Amino acid sequence: MPLRLSSLFLRTLRDNPADAEVASHQLMVRAGCIRRAAPGIYSWLPLGMKLLRNLEEIVREEMEHIGSQEVHFPALLPKEPYEATGRWADYGDNMFRLQDRKDADYLLAPTHEEVFTLAVKDLYTSYKDLPLSIYQIQTKYRDEARPRAGLLRGREFIMKDSYSFALEQQDQDAAYAAHRAAYLRIFDRLGLEVVPVDAVSGAMGGSASEEFLFPCAIGEDTFVESDGGYRANVEAVTTVAPEPVDASGLPPAEVHHTPGTDTIETLVAAAQADHPRPDRAWTAADTLKNVVIGVDMPDGTRKVAVIGLPGDRAADLKRIEAAVGEHLGAAGEVAVEAGTEADLRANPGLVRGYIGPGLSREEPVLGVEGSSGVPYLVDPRVVEGTSWITGANAADQHVFGLVAGRDFGWDGVIEAAEVREGDEAPDGSGPLRTRRGIELGHIFHLGTGYAEALGLKVLDVNGKLATVTMGSYGFGVTRVLAALAEANHDEKGLIWPGSIAPADVHVVATGKDQAIHDAAEQLVADLEVSGVSTLFDDRPKVSPGVKFSDAELLGMPTIVVVGRGLAEGNVELKDRRSGESEQVRLDGAVSVIAERAAALR
Repeated sequence: MPLRLSSLFLRTLRDNPADAEVASHQLMVRAGCIRRAAPGIYSWLPLGMKLLRNLEEIVREEMEHIGSQEVHFPALLPKEPYEATGRWADYGDNMFRLQDRKDADYLLAPTHEEVFTLAVKDLYTSYKDLPLSIYQIQTKYRDEARPRAGLLRGREFIMKDSYSFALEQQDQDAAYAAHRAAYLRIFDRLGLEVVPVDAVSGAMGGSASEEFLFPCAIGEDTFVESDGGYRANVEAVTTVAPEPVDASGLPPAEVHHTPGTDTIETLVAAAQADHPRPDRAWTAADTLKNVVIGVDMPDGTRKVAVIGLPGDRAADLKRIEAAVGEHLGAAGEVAVEAGTEADLRANPGLVRGYIGPGLSREEPVLGVEGSSGVPYLVDPRVVEGTSWITGANAADQHVFGLVAGRDFGWDGVIEAAEVREGDEAPDGSGPLRTRRGIELGHIFHLGTGYAEALGLKVLDVNGKLATVTMGSYGFGVTRVLAALAEANHDEKGLIWPGSIAPADVHVVATGKDQAIHDAAEQLVADLEVSGVSTLFDDRPKVSPGVKFSDAELLGMPTIVVVGRGLAEGNVELKDRRSGESEQVRLDGAVSVIAERAAALR
């Protein structure tokens, strides 16, 4: 059955919604695909549902191709499994929690690892049952503090999440490789450029992690690549650290009065003016900047840490957030921000602008009173023997020639500094370039954490209980639709790929002549019989200009105009992407259109 604009539940908009900042959000609302119900929550209208179902069908085909079996779990789940894995607390405010009439605790699932694990535990008991891969396409919920960009960061969204279960690492490796290949096939069928990059696994743990990013200026993720093929999310980039330096001949450190030097810029200027070095000018790279961060832990407590990094580098809070949890003993996700006035007041030894190292040592080198227990972490560039200008933990005081390893130590090494254009790739494949991207998928070895927490064990070949290892594979269905809209539009509207478009062709009947409408009706009927899905603008009292504008906004791959050319027995075919058009004989139009539609699917 064709979709008829005369009866379709649709109202197009000429102007962008006031709350829509990015093209995908603007155009999907204007084209009647989605409507805002609340911040970060959207209703799906008929054209949007067509898009969703077409994309989901591609995903299902590729999942079944690798032998993964579809299941469907509830979105409303009890507290107990998430409490057993620690994620009831770990997720913090990002999780929607509620109680039923009996005061039992429930949640709206942000992810379903626990439920997948328990389902396999309930049904499988032997190594003979494994390996296994199961998946679902399900709605997820996260209480985003600042939902934005339409479908790209919402509170309710649709994901395909699959999990593999195995006893042998080779089986887990095979499942990982199969999912990776399936994802690449999906994106290829969608005509969407993606870049697989090394990534960190985050709160769910695991290893061998990759993200699939769509390069896009509005993306929230930054990734790097080199000419030699290295690609990684910035959170996963490891710094090429310098070799330790022989500092045996360096003089002792000296504290100098440096009034009004609470920034790197003023400190470098004062050092150059009052304590010049004979060989070259001082630079920001000679200084050790000590950054205070506040860390909100999964259990609701807050910790303060200090991170030392070269003064010519900015601290990257996302990189810090990805790595600092393990140094602080966090069992899940942490939230990181720059240290606040309250953090400084709670640790009076931290003198803003003049903080120095040694903050967590029992006998700090420079004597930081009131700061015991504050972890001190350093960037990988701070290696033994390197000499620094840094704070002396007193107002208007800095220490010159403080040597790492000789004069101060640290509690750990953390990837904390920004990654810059031109930094060396950790695999030696050349200088790095930075790009922005939208995360569309994430695959990684999950390990045994969930299986151990929930008791997923099976009898191995020797009849002994063995813990099952898992892999996790997420695919953001609604995010992919938004990325497709970002990648496929122009100033007139959307241009959907034929693989997911709500219809193969958009037939427009123009003019008041009844013969035109009769010919268009017959063409639509013949197209449907031939397997070409159609969106038919059969509205009788709508001007050709409005019909053409709607056709360009809605974004079907091919527009067929039945109008003035009918007098010569012709209809017009317009390629929505290229804008090119051609006249085709009406009596041969069905075969031409069907061939074009098949090529675009």
